[in-house]
Amino acid sequence: MHSILIVILMMSVSVFPYLALASTVSPPPLMLAKDFIAGIDVRKYYVSEKLDGVRAYWDGKALYSRSGRQIQAPLWFVSGLPAEKLDGELWLGRGRFNDISSLVRSQNADPERWRQVRYMVYDLPNMVAPFSERYWVLKTLVAQQGTAWLKALDQKRITDDATLQQWLTKVVAGGGEGLMLRHSRALYQVSRSNDLLKLKPRQDDEATVIAYVPGEGKYRGMVGALVVRDEHGREFRLGSGLTDEERRFPPAIGSRVTYAFNGLTHTGLPRFARYLRIRGDE
Repeated sequence: MHSILIVILMMSVSVFPYLALASTVSPPPLMLAKDFIAGIDVRKYYVSEKLDGVRAYWDGKALYSRSGRQIQAPLWFVSGLPAEKLDGELWLGRGRFNDISSLVRSQNADPERWRQVRYMVYDLPNMVAPFSERYWVLKTLVAQQGTAWLKALDQKRITDDATLQQWLTKVVAGGGEGLMLRHSRALYQVSRSNDLLKLKPRQDDEATVIAYVPGEGKYRGMVGALVVRDEHGREFRLGSGLTDEERRFPPAIGSRVTYAFNGLTHTGLPRFARYLRIRGDE
């Protein structure tokens, strides 16, 4: 009987490795964004480019992904970071999300590949003060640290909606994702908040893969669609957007994926939902 249990446990770890990891990590205390709200007074916000990188929380000793997995950055990289807790993104540049995601997920990456990475920080989670004060302290801290790969993300105040939309157009035309808005008087909140907003030309969100739909016709023997569940408990399919390679080797059950959509249907489900990419821990 004991031997049978051991075999079952070994199989569960090898076939479903995410089950073993689920009990060993917990998400860091991060502030999460909501979608942009039309009609807000943009003068009250700081605005920055929305980077297409990997969210990284520095606890003063190690870097952690949004899911709580420790990021295996080289010793020389983390030794250049301060003792204060930081919230930011590991970034290689516009359009290089897949490259930075692959590097961060690797347990044995060549340390030289990290030479191009920048840790773009945008907040001080432990500082109890309005964002306008946190940002000033953050810029000062980064300047005093003098680490080449540690950068304070540029945040600007704008005067009106027209300027905001012009900036958005310029960023997207240059290959960027969109903009982030942080309320100047907001405290750092470990939740999803209207004080942190994302503005993008299309809507997107994340969901968890819970099942597969078998492919038919030319996709026979592959995955026809992913069945996903979002944070609101809504379940729906993502078929459009998957490449043939992703249909042959789909995101694992339990993994997080990003999808795009155009509003909601009358039943409350994402309209024209289409797969974009796997998010993993990021």
